Amino acid sequence: MAVWAFPIVGAVLGGVGAALAWGTMQLGLPPVMAAGLALVIMIICTGAMHEDGLADCADGFWGGWTQEQRLAIMKDSQIGTYGVLALILTVGLRWIGYSFLLTQGPAGIIAASALSRSVLPAIMTALPHARADGLSRTVGQPSQRTALFTLAIGLVIGVLSLGWGAVGATVMAIVAASACAAVARNKIGGQTGDVLGASQQLAELAVILFLVARVG
Repeated sequence: MAVWAFPIVGAVLGGVGAALAWGTMQLGLPPVMAAGLALVIMIICTGAMHEDGLADCADGFWGGWTQEQRLAIMKDSQIGTYGVLALILTVGLRWIGYSFLLTQGPAGIIAASALSRSVLPAIMTALPHARADGLSRTVGQPSQRTALFTLAIGLVIGVLSLGWGAVGATVMAIVAASACAAVARNKIGGQTGDVLGASQQLAELAVILFLVARVG
């Protein structure tokens, strides 16, 4: 799949989750339960791919002492303490954040899902591949022009969903993804599919926190 379509895919996924949440709210379900259902359907649609990447990075980055050990841990299908804690905290915060955003409408979920994916090609462009194989390498390394174009698509989706407040949300997504990329460069010397998954999760959480702060 072309990487420029990442934010479009994110918008579709967010739309599915938002539609389910908004629809169940109209039937009387409280926002906190509707937000949980939105998370469930979005995780099912992606096969928990991004959550798996976050857990693998948490385990590998802080469970190994060398680059080789960290990459080996990240490839292991088992999950450790760091990974469990990372999932509990991020999924929990996303759940709470979604429940707040739903009180204002479904647009926040769509924007968060799209913007968090719009920053991924920039990481793929900026960092070398940490492995000789893997999902990220099969996708390739997009050009800077493609990375900027993808970010622009995400911003357009965000503006259409939220108005110009999406600019600040985009900045937060960039900051979160950049921080994740910096840690990945330090820990394993580059990026992998797991790093991209972790970056998406953290960028989405950053957007959610920004939007909730604006609501509050």
